[in-house]
Amino acid sequence: QVHLVESGGGLVQTGGSLRLSCAASGSIFGIDTMGWYRQAPGKQRELVADITSGGITNYADSVKGRFTISRDNAENTAYLQMNSLKPEDTAVYFCNVVMGLLKLPYWGQGTQVTVSS
Repeated sequence: QVHLVESGGGLVQTGGSLRLSCAASGSIFGIDTMGWYRQAPGKQRELVADITSGGITNYADSVKGRFTISRDNAENTAYLQMNSLKPEDTAVYFCNVVMGLLKLPYWGQGTQVTVSS
């Protein structure tokens, strides 16, 4: 069993900041990529950012320059620093971890981020 616990979501005004955390626990073996996805009402889930075990990052164009993903490999934790938030960033944010020889994906339960205008 793998558990992903997300925290840090909430309500913030336009231009504000939030920091999301995702802690992986349980049967952890060979975490490859850790990432954040989001899903707004009526829309498909989309990649926000991800980071490899070697620290290579990838961002959606819509968040480049505003969001920063990082990870602590020793703690099996990923972070998403979100600055200059916009109402269109409002969504449920999901942590994703790809792990093991089979590169299986695991998902967190999601945390709500709401940006008021």
